[in-house]
This record gives sequence, structure tokens and C-alpha cells, in this order.
Amino acid sequence: MRYVRIHKEGRLILGTLALILLLLNLYIYTHFLGIVPIINIIISALLLFFFAYFFRNPPRKVYLDDPSMVVAPADGTIVVVEPTDELEYFGDKRIQVSIFMSVFNVHANWYPFKGTVVKSIHHSGRHMAAFLPKSSTENERSTVVLESEGKTQVLVRQIAGALARRIVTYAHAGKKCHLNEHLGFIKFGSRVDLYFPLDTEIFVQVGDSTTGNETIIARLNED
Repeated sequence: MRYVRIHKEGRLILGTLALILLLLNLYIYTHFLGIVPIINIIISALLLFFFAYFFRNPPRKVYLDDPSMVVAPADGTIVVVEPTDELEYFGDKRIQVSIFMSVFNVHANWYPFKGTVVKSIHHSGRHMAAFLPKSSTENERSTVVLESEGKTQVLVRQIAGALARRIVTYAHAGKKCHLNEHLGFIKFGSRVDLYFPLDTEIFVQVGDSTTGNETIIARLNED
């Protein structure tokens, strides 16, 4: 039997919400008559459904024979594919690929390839809309630098959006990372940026949809 898997980052939130709604419904049921309890039950059910849907954790597995292939770290829509200056870590020009995650997307983030975590750091910041260009450098964000088995380094940046107030990152320096493994989770609307070397072959363009841990977005040049 198939069932909805809830991500560990949402279990406490969903459980707390269910308890609050239960107590609220009991109060309204014992103090109000007529249509009020019915309306409250409907609203409560919709709220529970939304939060369960948001924190869903679909089982996804990808198997690749080519270690140079890069898998999308997140569900969403490609909003940027362009050369840009990456000044936080590399200090040079890189190909930026950005995935915007709406509130309806799965919000778990996956490692895009097998390798090692070189750096992981969290930055406090603003909460502008995640699709705005300045969100990459001014919003709350986590920077994770990964090194592939072929020694190519790629920067992955988790960016909070207007609704997001917490970025969870499981990566830490020295950690061995693998495909099919969660890098982290961003709560509510958000964005994930990737910065590749200029000789990387990019397979996506602006407007394309991605499925985290499934869509192949690039090939690293590791010859």
C-alpha cells in the first residue's frame, strides 16, 4: 500500500498543528451550533492537507554510470542560466543555474553528484522574493561547495524566499556525499543556485521544469 511520506523536518510542525486543530475543533464543537463547526472542520482539513503536501518526501532513486553527470538538487523551474561572477568562494566567472521552488514544489534538496563537501556555511540575511537576482547575495542562504570524484568543484547555494524563514543544511566540510541523499531542506518558497566551471555542458534552459534527484541538468568536464 502506498502512503504519504512526511519529511523529518515537517513531522514536529505537522504534529503540533494537528494537536492545535484538534483542541480548537473540540472547543468549537462544544460551544457553537449549526454551520460553524462544519466550516471549522473543513478549514482544519485543508490546513492539514496543505502542510502534509508541502512536507511530502517522495522516494526517489537515480542510478548513473557516468560520474560526471549532475542531477537537479531540487524541484522547480529554471530561472537563470548564464555566466556570472561568483565572488563568495571562487572569485571568478562561473555558469550560474538557478532553480526557483514555489510553495507547491517538494522542498527537500539532494546532492547533485557523488563527491566530498569542501565547505558549508550559513549566512543570515533578508527575505526578498527568491526569484529576484539580489536574493542570491542578500537573502538568508547556505553555501555548500562540493568536489566531485574528478576534482571539479561546484557551489550549491540554498536561498530563502519571502516566506521561508529557515534553511536546513545537512552538509558539513569533509562529509562524503552521494546521489539519492538529502543535502537539506528549505521551508516554504525558495531557490537553489548552482555555480559550474565555464566548460560545463548545461542541458537545461530558462523555463524548464526540474525534478529533484531525477532531472539531469549538466555534465562536468572531467577528461
